[in-house]
Amino acid sequence: MIFNKQWIDEWVENDLSAEQLADKITMAGLEVDSISDVADNFSHVVIGKVLECVEHPDSDHMHVTKIDAGTGENLQIVCGAPNCREGLTVCVALIGAHVNGIDIKKAKLRGVESYGMLCSYKELGMSDESNGIIELPDDAPIGMDIREYFELNDKIIDVDLTSNRPDCLGIVGIAREVSVLLGREFKANKVFSVENKIDDVFPVEVVDKKACPRYLCRIIKGVNQKAKSPLWMVERLRRCGIRAVSPIVDVTNYVMLEYSQPLHSFDLNKLNDKIVVRQAAQGEKLTVLSGEEISLKPNTLVIADSKGAVGLAGIFGGLNSGIDDNTTDVLLESAFFHPDAIKGRARQYGLDTDASHRFERGVDHDNQRRAIERATELLIEIAGGSAGPVTEAVSEDDLPKHERINVRLAKIAKVLGKEIDDDTVYTILHNLELDPQKIDGGYSVVSPSFRFDIEIEEDIIEEVARIYGYDNIPNVTPVSELYMVHEKEEVVADRDIRQAMTDSGYNEAITYSFTDPKVLKEFSSIKPLMLNTPISPELSAMRTSLLAGLSIVAKYNLNRQQKKVRLFEQGLIYIIDQNAENGVRQEPMVAGISAGDIEEEGWHAKSRAVDFFDIKGDVEALLGVTANSDVFTFVRSNEPMLHPGQSADILKNGQKVGYVGMLHPTTAKALGFKQKVGVFEIARSAVSVRNIPSYNPISKFPSVRRDFAFVVDKSVNAYDLTALAYELGGKIVSDAFVFDVFEDESLGDKRSVAIAIIAQDVERTLEESEIEALATKFVEAAKEKFNASLRS
Repeated sequence: MIFNKQWIDEWVENDLSAEQLADKITMAGLEVDSISDVADNFSHVVIGKVLECVEHPDSDHMHVTKIDAGTGENLQIVCGAPNCREGLTVCVALIGAHVNGIDIKKAKLRGVESYGMLCSYKELGMSDESNGIIELPDDAPIGMDIREYFELNDKIIDVDLTSNRPDCLGIVGIAREVSVLLGREFKANKVFSVENKIDDVFPVEVVDKKACPRYLCRIIKGVNQKAKSPLWMVERLRRCGIRAVSPIVDVTNYVMLEYSQPLHSFDLNKLNDKIVVRQAAQGEKLTVLSGEEISLKPNTLVIADSKGAVGLAGIFGGLNSGIDDNTTDVLLESAFFHPDAIKGRARQYGLDTDASHRFERGVDHDNQRRAIERATELLIEIAGGSAGPVTEAVSEDDLPKHERINVRLAKIAKVLGKEIDDDTVYTILHNLELDPQKIDGGYSVVSPSFRFDIEIEEDIIEEVARIYGYDNIPNVTPVSELYMVHEKEEVVADRDIRQAMTDSGYNEAITYSFTDPKVLKEFSSIKPLMLNTPISPELSAMRTSLLAGLSIVAKYNLNRQQKKVRLFEQGLIYIIDQNAENGVRQEPMVAGISAGDIEEEGWHAKSRAVDFFDIKGDVEALLGVTANSDVFTFVRSNEPMLHPGQSADILKNGQKVGYVGMLHPTTAKALGFKQKVGVFEIARSAVSVRNIPSYNPISKFPSVRRDFAFVVDKSVNAYDLTALAYELGGKIVSDAFVFDVFEDESLGDKRSVAIAIIAQDVERTLEESEIEALATKFVEAAKEKFNASLRS
């Protein structure tokens, strides 16, 4: 919100400088971004009258003028402005003036002497652009200093408001805050009902009462659109960042700045039959005032007449009903639109207006009549016309409700760390217009219509602290009692997952819950939940796999010369499920991605790209946090985005809980990867519980190793052979593992798999006969189950 200090001073008398005022409101939570002058620091610029204006004898665009600047003699000044003409009241920079960074001196322009300069708004630092010299009212006093005439001893203050303070998007709100902070009278201007001189009314039908609980409109006939807005209004608009356009537009903008209530004006003669406030129809189109035709979405509230939409409610007017130079009859609109009906709608059409900015955050739902009366009063004063009665459509049941809230003095003292006396609290609550009523131990209050952000006791305490002054509350070192957190040893915490992954060389990533649907479809065939108003098309789908976000981050790093990228993430995925709360099931997952070199180049080893066994080893390390790796198995995977020969599904007790593998070349190419990429994703619930460690003695007796080289079909899993060894050996088999795999043309469609079995007992030395018996049983069982034969 941009405002000028002089406007605030009219509502609240004070002797503060702009800087002191900025400090006050900043400490109260309204952060000031900047303070600036309303014009450049020029001097010796006065009001003058153009007595004569003739063409320059040696120029096709310059004029030679005679100017009365109140100096006692007429000044000859050469001017190149296109709007320079006889009889014009202008701003004159005299000899010796300092304007726009230059010193004004006597000059000769194409052979004609010039004794000063006629100034534009841009040259005086009062505007960023200008189409010519300033045209002042005819009654401006000749010779008066421009700084005095424009009252330029003023400052512009830019406040960065939080979304919960839309009441301060108007001068009234800022002034009300200042009055409370200073304990000064709030001089609200009195708004009277304008006398109805005509009986004309325009019918209103509100179809969507929840979106628009209150709608007011009024006909004003005989408006002179060619009239000029008064200088005081033009200046106030300018100092608040708005350019003056025409009386009707200027008045609606002025009231919006004053009361934070956006208004809209229609050309009455372009409307048909009645105003209808409704949701847009499917396929309905509207050409807005900027000239752009937009296709309306069904979630958009529109203002329509009997023939179709004439404006986007609370956002932008339609060209088909807009004000132009020929407008004489106006329909003035003042409405309360529920924030939920406006929020995000402007952005989905690529629009951003002052009206939508206010309606999205919420306006005072009891301010519409005051605003329309004020606008009517100003418009008739400036451009004439006759007003009709106000037509109001209101649904009281759909207007915001403000319930009384109890605030305890003891709770205020506890939260703030300081006791504030009863009378001070009452005064603060009263000045904030919270209607405090004394109750046992505190007060009962109700928030005014312009402060719908106040809903609970803590909100009231915050208001007390703001107005009392945070700098008046002493700094106290907080005291916190330490206590042991009750945490079950069997629970695998997030930090355990994080430790396991970082030990394997991974970095943790945190990505958005919404992602690019084009990337997401490469990892998941599940239909995602799409956002209605996404930040961008690349962030429009709720993720059904963590790998979508991780792959984007990994590619970003690889494209910036990172040769080794290893990332993991713990987070939620979102699955559409009508049986879940709100129709979406949230599942926690753990995922990782490894791309590029697994080993860096060095004298001792060559660089090597990541392969399936690297990523599988990382997953096994992750599963190791459960201290129960035996329940997990790896089987061939059919995931379409994974390489069919270099991937596996992760099973827990026979149920699939995740997958691991290398990306299929087609998938990697579609995602833009030029390197080999390994990925995994596993349900967080699968690694949520660990076995409690228990003591087992180390065997003092020697171990015995037996090696077996089986020729088996390629469809036989090596895991099944090792599992068979554990099954047959029982407690005496301490380990069984594959140490060699051999394939050759001589073996045909079979392969040789070499298995080592380590046998050891913790209580005695094993007999040779026991070892041989185990070996024999293993060979026979392998032949029976897998048609395996010992390689000769």
